[in-house]
Amino acid sequence: MDGLQEILYTLRMNKLRTGLTAFGVFWGIFMLILLLGAGRGMQNGIYEDFGSDVLDFIVAYTGTTSVAYKGMGLGRHIQFTQDDVDAIKQQIPEVRFIAADNQREGISLVYGRKNANFEVHGVPDEYFDVKESIPFTIGRKLNPFDEKELRKITVIGTVVAERLFGKDINPVNKDIRINGVVMKVVGVFYDKGNRGRDSERVYIPQSTFQKMFGTSNRIGSIWLRPQLGLDGFAVEKKVIELLQRRHSVSPEDKRAIQSFNMAEPAKMVNGLFLGINTLIWFVGLGTLMAGIVGVSNIMIITVKERTREIGIRKALGATPFSIVGTLLFESILVTSIAGYAGLVLGVGLIELVSFGLNSVGAQLPFFKNPEINFQVAITAIVLLIVVGALAGLVPALRAAKIMPIEAMRAD
Repeated sequence: MDGLQEILYTLRMNKLRTGLTAFGVFWGIFMLILLLGAGRGMQNGIYEDFGSDVLDFIVAYTGTTSVAYKGMGLGRHIQFTQDDVDAIKQQIPEVRFIAADNQREGISLVYGRKNANFEVHGVPDEYFDVKESIPFTIGRKLNPFDEKELRKITVIGTVVAERLFGKDINPVNKDIRINGVVMKVVGVFYDKGNRGRDSERVYIPQSTFQKMFGTSNRIGSIWLRPQLGLDGFAVEKKVIELLQRRHSVSPEDKRAIQSFNMAEPAKMVNGLFLGINTLIWFVGLGTLMAGIVGVSNIMIITVKERTREIGIRKALGATPFSIVGTLLFESILVTSIAGYAGLVLGVGLIELVSFGLNSVGAQLPFFKNPEINFQVAITAIVLLIVVGALAGLVPALRAAKIMPIEAMRAD
């Protein structure tokens, strides 16, 4: 307590100098927190743009051949079938989930006197294992019995529900007409993909779709996800090679059988944010180091001003450890209090911005829910204390080496 009172007295005797030094540290940690919060807000906003999709799904779809192969000419249209899905299941064990998808656009939906046109997709229940992140706000997903029994049921997006039924009305167990066929609504989902436009879709069992539209076993696209921990690009390559062999497509033909791997844009975005976070930490720590250098310079001045006092202390029996400890504690006290204040104010401002955006319902492009990771905040404080101690260590060690006789001669 005596040592603390002495340090506080010294700080009070140099209020302006202490205040300016503390402000440098405060501003450094404050700017670091703001930059990290803004970076996380950008990250959340960009990941929001990915929609409700998981980040490892693969879609295979077809086009027309652009390379002659095995005696067959150009312009041949490739058509997937359910047999292709079965072959992938049997021959590529690296595939975790797989599902077919058929779709028709501009299909008429009618409920009472209301009608609208939307996309109708015929999918098996496994489709919602591939797109497992789609939240169902009301009701349920499709299940295997819907497919097996050719049930006339449907799950609809929130946009479809609002258009046909209006707001705040539960459409579950109500009947609608899809292309003239009466179908019962069993669930409502919200898919934020394509900025919410994927909620304009309607899903029905694949078997029901085939019967309604006469598609037999033909399918439009194949959706799949690799086993956990496997390289999605390697799995994608194996799937495409298998489909090319089954449909007699040249390996050099890039148009006949195509694919989209969600891991590709996710990888690019992760790389982008790695660079952004590196830049943020570089700028933030640079600003913080400027404040720490200020602390070191002030400690050097303090040692010079108190040279005579330090000499008297050593003459009276003060150990070098006690002198170093006193000066180090002074450095740590200034950096800790100023840094904690900057941390609290920075986190408070980030939370205030997040609360304000959510309160007014603002939808900023590529920016959402700025926040600070608790572990990052604790790391910043620990780093600040360590660097603050190092900033005061060199002047403190210099003070500990002063000989009493030399100190007494100092002006």
